[in-house]
Amino acid sequence: MTTREKIAELESRRLRMEGGGGPKALEKLRATGRLTARERLALLFDEGSFDELDLFVSHRCVDLGMDSVETPGEGVVTGHGLVNGRRVFAFAQDFSVMGGSLGEMHAAKIVKCLDKAIDVGCPVVGLNDSGGARIQEGVDALSGYGRIFSRNTLASGVIPQITAIMGPSAGGAVYSPALMDFIYMVKQDYARMFITGPQVIEATTGEKIGATELGGAMTHNETSGVAHFVAENDADCIEQIRRLLSYLPSNCRGKAPAVETSDSPDRIEDALDDIVPDRSNRPYDMKKVIALVVDEGDIYESQAYYAKNIITCFARLDGKTVGIIANQPRHMAGCLDINASDKASRFIRFCDCFNIPILTFVDVPGYLPGTRQEFGGIIRHGAKLLFAYPEATVPKVTVVVRKAYGGAYLGMCSGQTGADMVIAWPTAEIAVMGASGAANIIFRGLNDEDLAARTEEYERNFANPYRAAARGYVDQVIEPRNTRPAVIQAFRMLEGKTHNKNRPWKKHGNIPL
Repeated sequence: MTTREKIAELESRRLRMEGGGGPKALEKLRATGRLTARERLALLFDEGSFDELDLFVSHRCVDLGMDSVETPGEGVVTGHGLVNGRRVFAFAQDFSVMGGSLGEMHAAKIVKCLDKAIDVGCPVVGLNDSGGARIQEGVDALSGYGRIFSRNTLASGVIPQITAIMGPSAGGAVYSPALMDFIYMVKQDYARMFITGPQVIEATTGEKIGATELGGAMTHNETSGVAHFVAENDADCIEQIRRLLSYLPSNCRGKAPAVETSDSPDRIEDALDDIVPDRSNRPYDMKKVIALVVDEGDIYESQAYYAKNIITCFARLDGKTVGIIANQPRHMAGCLDINASDKASRFIRFCDCFNIPILTFVDVPGYLPGTRQEFGGIIRHGAKLLFAYPEATVPKVTVVVRKAYGGAYLGMCSGQTGADMVIAWPTAEIAVMGASGAANIIFRGLNDEDLAARTEEYERNFANPYRAAARGYVDQVIEPRNTRPAVIQAFRMLEGKTHNKNRPWKKHGNIPL
């Protein structure tokens, strides 16, 4: 065979591998509303930058007729390229090839992709669209999942891991996404994830439920909290992933890229002076507070539909990424509960892994009371916040907007539980509990008129930021309109913070899971 014939053979083989399951299988896939694996990767990466790896990898199974089955690309496309000009690794499962089923060599391609991403310090993106383990390969397929889970764990805290559920994901296939940092789900019937499907559930428990209701995008964004972001379709999902990556560093040793902004760091926002109602039992939208403080009013919220009593989002201040945690008085009065504690704690730890400073806005009346919370383990779950904030070594700035009561005040990054800088508005109420509850305990037995007078006295003396400021628990009391310049100045001051000051050596802490 001549050199030119060999080159022609290479091209023929390449085209066959790039063709996936063939024209009919690809058209059938598109008919469901999905993009193909290669179309998804073309949207993810900057034009012309994708460099594919392991195109010619093939399975080596000979059982159950597999010796005569060709699986182009082994049902997964892997490689690297540029996203917004920065290197990213990715894998995209190809449903047109045996339903994207995972076998030994399919898994090997994903493992190699993860290994290389770890070695060079680049984020990894997984686009999941798979019918699950390739049954014909038996334990080889299961061991493949195990190797992937192991690499996900090894990569955790080293590189950002982002995954998208863009098709079916069931059984063991759901655990690699669960081990990664952020999960996107497409809000279409073809995208769903669950451990056991509707048929198995009905057979074992008698419950009847549809696949989308059981494991669809809104189920996991609203109810279970498994997913972090929801997308309308494949294209929207990939565009959102590109946006998320713009907020993140490439690895744990780097910093997120700064961007130019026309929003002055000295901007005064008069609207903040009137945003908190005069009556402390009235709600307001904390997202409006955040938007008035950050660059261009632009925030990217994680888990927006889950545990709405707390907000977790990315934004920028003076062009630099910050992670924001904030109580939301519009939902459950901003109380902390089991789900809010879990949501915020994981977000805090992600930010700390990747050198993203943390800004906290506080308006919390306490932990949510009730037997459901107590029996569900609010003590254990609430303690996660008390662990995550002090553990985090990144710069942490806290703004007390209104209520900061009792243990929940400590749970929201007070000066004693991790904040490097505590700023309070004059509307702040930093106390063991609200004035009415405190007066009812302290002045039990008084008539209504005297009790009202004592309540007003307690509120005047304790429901303010000045008692805490007098003891150095609050570093600054500022006019709300000055929040943006005050916070930016605080983070500038903290840029040189020493991470390991007064910290004993240890392998790792034992967060109350």
